[in-house]
Amino acid sequence: MPKTLEGQITMEKTPSYFVTREAPARISAMSRDTKLIVVVRDPVTRAISDYTQTLSKKPDIPSFESLTFKNRTTGLIDTSWSAIQIGIYAKHLDNWLQYFPMDQILFVSGERLISDPAGELGRVQDFLGLKRIITDKHFYFNQTKGFPCLKKAEGSSKPHCLGKTKGRTHPNIDPEVVQRLRDFYRPFNMKFYQMTGRFFGWDD
Repeated sequence: MPKTLEGQITMEKTPSYFVTREAPARISAMSRDTKLIVVVRDPVTRAISDYTQTLSKKPDIPSFESLTFKNRTTGLIDTSWSAIQIGIYAKHLDNWLQYFPMDQILFVSGERLISDPAGELGRVQDFLGLKRIITDKHFYFNQTKGFPCLKKAEGSSKPHCLGKTKGRTHPNIDPEVVQRLRDFYRPFNMKFYQMTGRFFGWDD
């Protein structure tokens, strides 16, 4: 990490940190004062999105339904498949809480980042001790992508939207499989809500 001067904030992002077993100990050894921000979304939607991304690179992979189960007849979910494993947020958070107190971790709702980007980023700015500069006036909703975009990117007069890899159409998944996954994740979600003190509404 680069040296950070007084009054500066250095940020770094990698999606795999939260689910990598060794990451909390390593980050804690570097700086115990590090603030951590994790964007989470409905684990079922997240798993389908993960699969959709892989499918775009490897069109010949097995179906989502066949990868979800160790045994479809018994309905046993394959928790070794990373698309499923990543969404068990309570388990990953347990690992982080061995090294960092809860007040150094902020969980951002992926759903609210779409429906209310300024509100959710307001929470991020507060958490980092920053003045609330980003507001509703900085965003517009892009109907084609289905995401909010920045009206002007820093140092540019053009709007900035997420790249081509975001907003892909998900394949149709067997509703029974989706329901099985909802049932599988529900207890983990409830534990996660209790741990974070925030209800994300994924089980409605």
